[in-house]
Amino acid sequence: MKKYDIIIVGAGAAGVFMSHELANVDINASVLMLDKGGGLEERVCPIKRGITKTCVKCNPCHIMNGYGGAGTLSDGKYNITTQFGGDLHNYVGVDAAMDLMEYVDRVLCSMGGADAKLYSTASSELKTECLKHDLHLLEAKVRHLGTDRNVRILNKMYDYSRRKVDMQFHTTIADIAKADDGTFIVVTDKGEKFACTDLVLATGRSGSKWISTVCDKFNIEQKKNRVDIGVRVELPAEVFKHITDDVYESKIIYQTDKYNDLVRTFCMNPYGEVVSENTNGIVTVNGHSYDDPSLHTENTNFALLVSNHFTEPFDDSNEYGESIAKLSNMLGGGVLLQRFGDLVKGRRSSERRMKKCFTKPTLQATAGDLSLVIPKRQLDDIIEMIYALDKIAPGTANEDTLLYGVEVKFYNSVVKVDGNLETSVPNLYALGDGSGVTHSLSQASASGVHVARILADKYND
Repeated sequence: MKKYDIIIVGAGAAGVFMSHELANVDINASVLMLDKGGGLEERVCPIKRGITKTCVKCNPCHIMNGYGGAGTLSDGKYNITTQFGGDLHNYVGVDAAMDLMEYVDRVLCSMGGADAKLYSTASSELKTECLKHDLHLLEAKVRHLGTDRNVRILNKMYDYSRRKVDMQFHTTIADIAKADDGTFIVVTDKGEKFACTDLVLATGRSGSKWISTVCDKFNIEQKKNRVDIGVRVELPAEVFKHITDDVYESKIIYQTDKYNDLVRTFCMNPYGEVVSENTNGIVTVNGHSYDDPSLHTENTNFALLVSNHFTEPFDDSNEYGESIAKLSNMLGGGVLLQRFGDLVKGRRSSERRMKKCFTKPTLQATAGDLSLVIPKRQLDDIIEMIYALDKIAPGTANEDTLLYGVEVKFYNSVVKVDGNLETSVPNLYALGDGSGVTHSLSQASASGVHVARILADKYND
């Protein structure tokens, strides 16, 4: 059994920036990072390879798992804000959280991101226009790297970090135990055993269920979180051009008249493409965009999400979201696609109707009826939000606007941690999106830097 001082489980944004910072401070400790996915060079979706046109449910999913986590093949948007994207500021303080995210941005720039534009929604005319129509624009600075540049940056971070951190991929954790001397024993699916003094859980959203099992085993308190359910909207880029050219990522919140529910835009991808992703065998939808103009499409896509919280007698929000996604998979064999005009008229989008559609889909999906999948309340919220957005971006409510379903954002139960992101079990840390503390690339990355500095103080003292 090999002994390390520190083991990091998960090579997503939190793990990547933690390993980078440990190398940067030249920590006087042995470090191992494990991930069930592959290295960067292996992370190519079969759809992108042209092997298949629809998701074949790779295990693990190349889009969701591997070095860099789900953020690797995303559009590389880093939102520097505490207004959304997680609650890191509640643990480390607002100023410290902002400082950490600004540091993450400086690292990205030093690794090749300096040419990427930094947008801002502050003092934007869009904010005033939104308020006129009861829409609320959240403030943030946004660094958009693009999927292509993002991968290049992660390659450089990998080369930098591996000088100090051992990394092992295609490795699933089968069990974690604690020895009599207080060290942690990590057992892999290959039968390997590693021991460590400090154990860091940074598995991201795809590892949310697994982290819950670890917390149950060690009696670590957890608080149930929400699940966000909605659709991905795709429309001609010209409709949102006046917004995306100005602020790029517009986080807009609307409270519906009918139910007083909150609906929000999420992950806007100008000139991007819609993609499918596999989370624990369930196919959902997402969006990507590129920095290279030659890779641009004619469309913009973004998500519309409705948050769902549950109390007694049912409180498993993730199970609720999974059941809806499974229904979509059952009816459509994966992702369902419907024209907005068909949805509001109460009719299914057929292949015949899709052939007449002026907006050309960037993801091959099954034409169908989202009203058979998404509950009425959430669907009413989404329709009302589309009409609200049409007031600031005329054309959003066009008949040929495309809706892909379902998009589900699973959030881990919030793990109880202190200001160091340490659990009630000494030397066991939970950070990043897998902990429920963060919900974004910037905050997850910042949480990795935060814990890296804490451990550096411990081992370099």
